[in-house]
Amino acid sequence: MTMRLPADGDAMLAAAALKGRLGGLVPEIAVICGSGLAELADAVADPIHVPYDTLPGFPRLSVAGHAARVVAGTFGRRRVAMLQGRVHAYETGEADGMAAPLAALALLGCKTLIVTNAAGSLRAEAGPGSVAMLTDHINLTGRNPLTGAVGDGRFVDMVDAYDPDLRARFRALAEAKGIPLAEGVYMWFPGPSFETPAEIRAARLLGADFVGMSTVPEVILARALGLRVAAFSLVTNLAAGMGGTHLSHARTLARAAAGAAVLRELLVAFMEESA
Repeated sequence: MTMRLPADGDAMLAAAALKGRLGGLVPEIAVICGSGLAELADAVADPIHVPYDTLPGFPRLSVAGHAARVVAGTFGRRRVAMLQGRVHAYETGEADGMAAPLAALALLGCKTLIVTNAAGSLRAEAGPGSVAMLTDHINLTGRNPLTGAVGDGRFVDMVDAYDPDLRARFRALAEAKGIPLAEGVYMWFPGPSFETPAEIRAARLLGADFVGMSTVPEVILARALGLRVAAFSLVTNLAAGMGGTHLSHARTLARAAAGAAVLRELLVAFMEESA
């Protein structure tokens, strides 16, 4: 079944604009760089930089740690488009802010999306500095990026939204490289305020291992577009009521920057694999 996303018109214009800027490069993998993780794009060879504000439908960002540009090129053996920055639901009140960028990249030929984020951990053994691969998510916010979409394609099957084959490959790479890799369920809180200790206790009862303010809308959009998805959280803090410290965005950025090298090593190993 076909579906029309709310941002489809802008997506087609953005895809055409990107195609003109990329000089024949056809990205196969898209990567969303989360808070403090923009440096992941430093691994891209012969990078082409395209600012978001030159692309129709791409978001205008208001959060520190998000560079607001596409960095396209080769990463290991893969052709990639790195999205340095995302728009969050708390910035606009809507969950579909990344619809046009993801649809544009799908139109260009991307088949896989790798999502990264900074997150709080509900597990003491996966504390600050840990890298976690997401296995599922919980969304009880009442928000969905496909609200307003047209067609039966909006009824997206979310079983195995976090692709089992990709997870197996990343798990094997982490074991081979000796990279500690936690796994678990991510619960989306829309923010911008951090969660309360009572909300964290409820999240734990519901089966969450990690919490954050992003990722879930992008995964839903990606699955609607037919993209395979892998997602990773860089743990920047223990969740509210667990760590004995007050939470802040500045602390999130500092912790994310300190631990990004581990996630970069894992992504480099994946990108060096043959397709």
